Amino acid sequence: MTVESTVGASGGALPKSVRIVEVGPRDGLQNEKGLVPLAAKVALIERLVAAGLRTIEAGSFVAPRWVPQMADTDRVVAQFRSTLDVEMPVLVPNLKGLELAKAAGARTVAIFAAATESFARANLNAPRAESIARFAEVAAGARAHGMRVRGYVSCAVHCPYEGWVEPGVAAELAAALTEMGCYEVSMCDTTGAASPGRARAMAAATIAAIPLEQVAVHFHDTFGQALVNTLTCLELGISVVDSSVSGLGGCPYSPGAAGNLATEDLVYMLEGLGIETGVDLEALVEAGRQISGVLGRTPASRTALAMAGRRTTTCNAPLSN
Repeated sequence: MTVESTVGASGGALPKSVRIVEVGPRDGLQNEKGLVPLAAKVALIERLVAAGLRTIEAGSFVAPRWVPQMADTDRVVAQFRSTLDVEMPVLVPNLKGLELAKAAGARTVAIFAAATESFARANLNAPRAESIARFAEVAAGARAHGMRVRGYVSCAVHCPYEGWVEPGVAAELAAALTEMGCYEVSMCDTTGAASPGRARAMAAATIAAIPLEQVAVHFHDTFGQALVNTLTCLELGISVVDSSVSGLGGCPYSPGAAGNLATEDLVYMLEGLGIETGVDLEALVEAGRQISGVLGRTPASRTALAMAGRRTTTCNAPLSN
């Protein structure tokens, strides 16, 4: 593939490498109505590992009545206890979830705080302050057990109930999570409403609040802006990006929110910019094709669709304008 440049469209220097946090097995599958078989989840993670991804969300320890799709996370984690070169965070909402994660052998947990009061009550069933205090307990308990802790800020740009979120509010929450001991905080555009200007403002405020190397971004593609929003943040020096194979995912508390940024599309863009990812695009596309087949749908990644089209196009195809 032709290398375009290591300078972004607005002139900002881009990182030489990007670590991709693959969220498909958790964020991508959690809202699927039909239960995905354990074997299919394990096969997906195996393919993602084979493709070169080294941080993969494996699942979450939430009450099965709320997220039945994640009820077998303990068995998923058990399948990869010996895979020491891959970090597999699991979401935990409270101390009970932490105990389940410990019992399953998880080495990394993730906590997820909301930037707005309304979303905290809808998504976490608790006032914002109470949920933050709860996560502080989880983080302390995890670290005492020798586990790493990753943080998420939901609604870092926009809330489905309260509208646009002030960048400083999201940044303050990111700082609170780092003070709890999170090695990294992912700033999530939960509704997918962000455009580059708002994405840049959120990212810049976060970088001013916590060390650059601890900032990750997580964009949904509701308005088709996830890729350009990510590029905007890369131009600020951010080098950790969440994405989901085949663009799987969405948010049940944000009506109309589309799936995550497709990992295939992210890798294609980064390769074109000469940015290292360590990911084999062909193998990644195959992983997306396989899980999409299990779900009975076409891959949402434009890169995957384009590559599939190339394979079926013949030299005798008619010209088109």
